[in-house]
Parts: sequence; C-alpha cells; structure tokens
Amino acid sequence: MSKFSDIVANTYLRFTGYTYSNLGRLFIRLFVGVMFMQFGIRHLVNFSTMSADFPTMLGISSEACLIIMIINELLCSLFIMAGFLTRLSTIPPILSMIVAEWYILHDLVPNTSIYGLDSTDPGYVPILFIGIYLFILLAGPGKISLDYFISLFIISRKGHNEEEALEEV
Repeated sequence: MSKFSDIVANTYLRFTGYTYSNLGRLFIRLFVGVMFMQFGIRHLVNFSTMSADFPTMLGISSEACLIIMIINELLCSLFIMAGFLTRLSTIPPILSMIVAEWYILHDLVPNTSIYGLDSTDPGYVPILFIGIYLFILLAGPGKISLDYFISLFIISRKGHNEEEALEEV
C-alpha cells in the first residue's frame, strides 16, 4: 500500500507542484502565431476580391490597409512564433484587433451584427486575440525563444551571468 500512495503522491506533485511556464509560453506563442497567420494567408490568397471591400482607416485606401494588415498578420506571427522581438511584435496585432472589434461593434463590417452572450457571431474573435496577445506582452517569450538566447549572448559579452541580469524570465 505504501508503494501505491507514493505513486499517487508523486503523480499529484507532477501535476500540481511543477510548473512548465516556458513550455506553456512556447505553446501559446506557436498557437496564436499559427491562428493569426491563417488570416494573413487567407487575405493574401483572396487579395483581389478583398481589396475593394476591406475597411479603410486614417484616409488610407482599402488596398493599402489590406497590405498593411497582411504584413502585420504574417510578419508579427512569424516573429512571435520564433520568440524574436516578442513583446514588440504583439503591439501591432493588438491594435489591429482593437480596430477590428470597433468595426464589428459599430456595425461597419457587412453581414455582422452586434453580438450577445448566446451568439456565434465573429465579434468574439478579436477579443480572444487581444487577450492572448496581452498575456504574451505581460508574460514575455520565456526561455524557449530567440529573445532569451540573444539576451544570453548580450549578457555574456558584458561579462555578467544570467542570474544577476535576468531575474525572472
């Protein structure tokens, strides 16, 4: 019976006592990068049909706004997945999702209505992306990222060690 209780205790500790925060940050970066990148690929493939109807902003034409959005979706997704300039790379998608949510809420996107709690309208998608990107912005890329390895390189060139320079990564 002692052997069984040791197995249960060790299993419990593995599931509750250990943290896999760096692996978790890698997963969320890869997940949101792939999910956001699919929008960029769809926009790129359907560029000719979407360029006329894409929402305009700040006096920029529909076509130029769509090009900016495609670059935002593809480039920022790649940077976030690689963990390169991660916190900086979350800012353009956050801003674009805020604008998308504003367009949806103000009924400026065709075939979209203001959503309720029981709705399946696309208004929830920008909010989900904003939440994930804000988490990445606050939590950082973690140790499984190019940002971390570049930081280690910079720290070693200055003659410091990791513990004193990177308190909590």
